[in-house]
Amino acid sequence: MRVFTALMFHVFLAVALPVAGRAADPAPENSAVATWQTDKSTIFDAGQVTLEEFKWIARPVVVFADSPADPAFQEQMELIASDIGELALRDVVVITDTNPAAKTEAREALRPRGFNLTLVGKDGRVALRKPFPWHVRELGRAIDKMPMRLQEIRAKQEGG
Repeated sequence: MRVFTALMFHVFLAVALPVAGRAADPAPENSAVATWQTDKSTIFDAGQVTLEEFKWIARPVVVFADSPADPAFQEQMELIASDIGELALRDVVVITDTNPAAKTEAREALRPRGFNLTLVGKDGRVALRKPFPWHVRELGRAIDKMPMRLQEIRAKQEGG
């Protein structure tokens, strides 16, 4: 009987420990967030991501238009591409949405009309809306006035 009990105990350990180990493993990294953290110049299509994925991690800048051929959209994307490093320093993730028919999560949440640039804070709140293209320099200034960004700047100064 003892041999049987000892055998059952070893079987239990062989089966239960690997399962317990798997249960303790962290959830897999979100692919959009991991991609952005690896390369902060990555620009996402709104159909690939949700705003919620980046909450408390990044500041989404969502560029909306009714078509990728919209001149305002093209100008905005050129402005972003020319200085995307400044946005990366401020933890900005760029998301585009040029298909109103797709009804993406970002479009449903932010409800743009035609061309629109929307800055969302790390807390998920809309911080800024612009119905025309905006220079990255101006966008950076607006971000640098946000309370969470001011905390980040102070922390960096104290730590560095």
